[in-house]
Amino acid sequence: MSEAEQFELLASDGMLVKRPLLVGDGFVLVGFKEDEWKARV
Repeated sequence: MSEAEQFELLASDGMLVKRPLLVGDGFVLVGFKEDEWKARV
């Protein structure tokens, strides 16, 4: 499955993602910790 197909599938079915996930350049945040997200976004 290509990356584009993976994104399309995730966008079409919200139940596939169980927790917030933020992927950035050189980091991945799993779960929601407001202070960590504010520091990265």
